[in-house]
Amino acid sequence: MHQDPRATATAILPLVGGPANVVSAAHCVTRLRLGLADRSRVREAALRALPGVLGIVEDGTSYQIVLGPGVVGRVAEEFDTLLAPAGGAARLAARGAELRAANRRRNATPLKTGLRRIAEVFVPLIPALIGCGILAGVGGLLTNLGWLPGFTPALTVLSSAFMALIAVFVGHNTAKEFGGTPVLGGAVAAVVVYPGVAKVSAFGAALAPGQGGVLGALAAALLGTYVEKWCRARLPGTLDVLLTPTLTVLVPGLVTLYVLMYAAGAAATALGTAASWLLATTGAVAGLLLGGLFLPLVMLGLHQALIPLHATLIEQRGHTVLLPLLAMAGAGQVGAAAAVYVRLRHDTSLRTTIRSALPAGLLGIGEPLIYGVSLPLGRPFLTACVGGAAGGAFVGLFAMLGTEVGATAIGPSGWALFPLLAGGSGPAATAAVYAGGLLTGYVVGFAATYWFGRLEPDRPVAPGPP
Repeated sequence: MHQDPRATATAILPLVGGPANVVSAAHCVTRLRLGLADRSRVREAALRALPGVLGIVEDGTSYQIVLGPGVVGRVAEEFDTLLAPAGGAARLAARGAELRAANRRRNATPLKTGLRRIAEVFVPLIPALIGCGILAGVGGLLTNLGWLPGFTPALTVLSSAFMALIAVFVGHNTAKEFGGTPVLGGAVAAVVVYPGVAKVSAFGAALAPGQGGVLGALAAALLGTYVEKWCRARLPGTLDVLLTPTLTVLVPGLVTLYVLMYAAGAAATALGTAASWLLATTGAVAGLLLGGLFLPLVMLGLHQALIPLHATLIEQRGHTVLLPLLAMAGAGQVGAAAAVYVRLRHDTSLRTTIRSALPAGLLGIGEPLIYGVSLPLGRPFLTACVGGAAGGAFVGLFAMLGTEVGATAIGPSGWALFPLLAGGSGPAATAAVYAGGLLTGYVVGFAATYWFGRLEPDRPVAPGPP
């Protein structure tokens, strides 16, 4: 159904307290994220009832209106246009930064704050991971087919260059997120990937370029940020200009060489070994748990802790074996939504929401279905988790049998993950197992919701608050 972005933005603005109450406005793939001066001025019931609004989420740092992919970007543009006469982008940026800082201090728990800040380091890297992952997949396919032998080396360079230097980007983003100078964070983290580290020995063994990977880069940049802040608080201006950058690179750099690279390298190796062992010995159980629990983790914001694990596995092994298992949660969600659509034939509003959100769900963007369908209805959220568990168990079972499914990048899910699949059994077998997992998730999610979702057919059920 066509949705007028201008009309939607115009309807939303007074319901969130008007221009004077909006201090920042941004958006992600599915949500319009607003910083509000006074949340008590929001007329939430009326906001939820607006056509096109799929749900409301509050995470302590922003007020988030779920609109769905594609739609949210156009609505956000119109929203910015409406806000401009009230003070413009500069006012919003300044007041928004102040509000976010205050909200984070007041509302965020230490655990959620830590996970959110780590996620902020890695999330900006996802577009590059996706692009390079797809190029790696295309290059691997051409190599296996024996096509374009003169061109595949170029694809290998393009797909591998970013991963070879990802530690520098992690260091840059870490310093930026934690209040340091980004270029100094990148400089300290660059130690991890510099070829010359092979001439340095730690604990009796020569170091290897890249040892410790993104975990070592993250730790190095965190230490560098702490040293930089310590220096700036104690050194006078004339010395600060010279000594702070020097000490910020020297002290954390030495610690990185002689401690962090060794420790982070051991941790990364242990992570890769544990992931391989887990899938080889308990793949079905691991898949069941990961696929079944991922939607609740998303609801709690704890899924952010998995981002550095994915990045470490991709850097170490070329792919992450966790993402295809977690992607099965989205398949269960799609199956559950389809069952709701079939059972509640006379709930026109809900069926319209499902028709709008289902294509995004098939591509792995599950928030519209979660906040617009399953979570408001209650039981279908649980039955969607059952479908995800079944799909994860299917993929995990084949990992035990020797057909491991991995992804060369993080971010996409559902059908969008097919171009990024990787595994040791060849592209056809890998794709077949992943497709089988999706199908299992769809079918079990549908059946569990249809029979056990507590849905009374032909009776309107209006979505309530998530």
